[in-house]
Amino acid sequence: MTRIYGILICLCAIFGGVSVSTAAAAPLANYEPVAARQVITEAMPDVTEIQPREGNRAIQELFAEGELKGYAYQSLDFLQTPAYSGKPVNIVVVLDTEGAIVAAHVIEHHEPILLVGIPESKLHDFTDQYIGLKADQRVTVGGSSSETRVAVDGLSGATVTVMVVNEIIMKSAHRVGAELGLVKNSGKARPPIAEVQTDGFAQKSWQTLTGEGSVRRLMLTRGQVDNAFKGTAAEGVDQAEAGEREEPLIDLYAAYLNVPTIGRNLLGESQYQWLMTELREGEHAIAVVANGDYSFKGSGYVRGGIFDRIQIRQFGDTFNFRDLDYYRLSDVYAEGMPDFGEMAIFIVRQQYSFDPGTEWTLELTVKRQTGPLDSEFQVFPLSYQLPDQYYTRAEPVLTEEDMLADQPMWVQVWYQREFQIVVLCLGLGVLLFILFFQDWLVQKPKMMRWIRHGFLVYTLVFIGWYALGQLSIVNVLTFVNSLIRGFTWETFLIDPMLFVLWAVVAGIILLWGRAVFCGWLCPFGALQELLNEIARKFKVPQYTVPFTWHERLWAIKYIILLVLFGVSLESMATAERLAEVEPFKTSITLHFDRSWPFVSYAVLLLVVNLFTRKVYCRYLCPLGAALALPTKMRVFDWLKRRKECGNPCRLCDHECEVQAIHPDGHINYMECHYCLDCQMTYFDDHKCPPLIVKRRGKRRGHNAPGHPEEIPVTQVN
Repeated sequence: MTRIYGILICLCAIFGGVSVSTAAAAPLANYEPVAARQVITEAMPDVTEIQPREGNRAIQELFAEGELKGYAYQSLDFLQTPAYSGKPVNIVVVLDTEGAIVAAHVIEHHEPILLVGIPESKLHDFTDQYIGLKADQRVTVGGSSSETRVAVDGLSGATVTVMVVNEIIMKSAHRVGAELGLVKNSGKARPPIAEVQTDGFAQKSWQTLTGEGSVRRLMLTRGQVDNAFKGTAAEGVDQAEAGEREEPLIDLYAAYLNVPTIGRNLLGESQYQWLMTELREGEHAIAVVANGDYSFKGSGYVRGGIFDRIQIRQFGDTFNFRDLDYYRLSDVYAEGMPDFGEMAIFIVRQQYSFDPGTEWTLELTVKRQTGPLDSEFQVFPLSYQLPDQYYTRAEPVLTEEDMLADQPMWVQVWYQREFQIVVLCLGLGVLLFILFFQDWLVQKPKMMRWIRHGFLVYTLVFIGWYALGQLSIVNVLTFVNSLIRGFTWETFLIDPMLFVLWAVVAGIILLWGRAVFCGWLCPFGALQELLNEIARKFKVPQYTVPFTWHERLWAIKYIILLVLFGVSLESMATAERLAEVEPFKTSITLHFDRSWPFVSYAVLLLVVNLFTRKVYCRYLCPLGAALALPTKMRVFDWLKRRKECGNPCRLCDHECEVQAIHPDGHINYMECHYCLDCQMTYFDDHKCPPLIVKRRGKRRGHNAPGHPEEIPVTQVN
């Protein structure tokens, strides 16, 4: 009768829990935000109720007429991976009850390329590729599918963003799916299981075994346990008296027995051989012995039950021992081993894939009763690492994908863009060669012009259109804002092309000023210059802005820079929209594949450039203005000038296409584009007037006069 009464109570509790759980469900219409609700409705139209999962309220259980249909969550609750903007993307993911992705939809992002540039519909088309994939599948962006991975198509112009989106969707889906039991929790790749050395034996005493770490100890005093319960409902329960706080509550030792040197010394030969015959392949024996008032087996243990006071933890997994895993240990033989009041052997079974060579923890639970049915628990760990001499381990065989899977997102991006990085570094090496040996190269004008035009083509085609390495004022504003609001390297490492370019540009500004970037490494600048060169070949007339107006128009780009900087302090998103004053995104990043207002603006600037070189760069570019400000800090002046430059000779300032040479002859490095035309003139003794005079003087001194006007006239009295 008592048993029937207990069963009835349990059934009532179960049905009561179900009724409470169902009552907690709310109509889907109440779920916020609205964007997430719309994703769920579109993915599963029959869902009418939604309920936070007990134990993890970030996961929503989806019901249709009381039947569980699937789960939904927002990625921001599980991963805060920063995207290109430096801010995380929030994605609503819906899973069915089998662990397959039913929907994945971005509901919030701060990506500049998507705010104004690529239509968001293309981003949603990208995330739709994940529908039907299992939460535990390996997915890569680009490439081809194989037996071990699924490849999804990327999104041109937003490569970094979609790689981050891919990581967020799949990592969060795997984490949630594993928590729900829909997929296996593979976690990080484990090393091969260590092999215990069973062919060696050495006689060792208890003191030696404990000294080398083969036997590990956990000693808990009453005071330590009391301190652990402070601040809980069990504070003060069974508390030790003042004079008893240093007394041991339990003095516990643990040892791994499969190793002959440990097992045979502790158990003796016959008992050890018996134990080894009891163990199946893949099973392991652990000895636990203790003294003290607290029992590690527990007084409530009954046959068929679980030892609830001790458990093993390894690789984040825990497992308990049942009665069939327990053997009584009565005789011990190690020399010098003290007497223990409680001794046991526990067997770790095959299904746990226990690794004897990896550190594991024996967790001892101490319980204190706070009421008839309530109690508080505290766990005290004893860490155990088998000494190295007792096991061997094969080298892990990991594929590149396995190794990359455990790396941060930026490392994976750098690896996947290895080719682009190598070609970029080679190009930068060529540029540095040109800069360091410019005095030698400019003395060969024809070769120098071919080198320059070739490098401009490389900058436009590879750095710009292929690798999407166009720097922008948005990068500068993002950097400044990160310094104000909290700097993280990951924000900038996420795009390797931009990171390498910015690192090089920083060094170039220190040595040469901003001129080298504007004249050699800016893809839009290269596009303008190449188009202007073609226009000149076709005899398109060229117009020069009067220098008085030219000096005043310089200021426009600095005003634009100040406006963008001020707006960015209030709203970075607004500043990114205003940064469309740059035609870079339209002409370089998106290859003119945009709506007509943006394309018309970029084309207009290029058309004007056909008649007057680099109008945008000289008067409107906020990036050029930002880089010009630190140019005054440059260490060297590499461009050579003579005392005759400006007075009387003004050849170079008339020839400078960007009008960076003042009428007085000095070069304004804040406006110079480092084309080196003035340096080719500087070394040309057939073009530079001071050199022509000097050359004629030398010829006059070494050769007979060839013309009457060159014969010196001597006055005779």
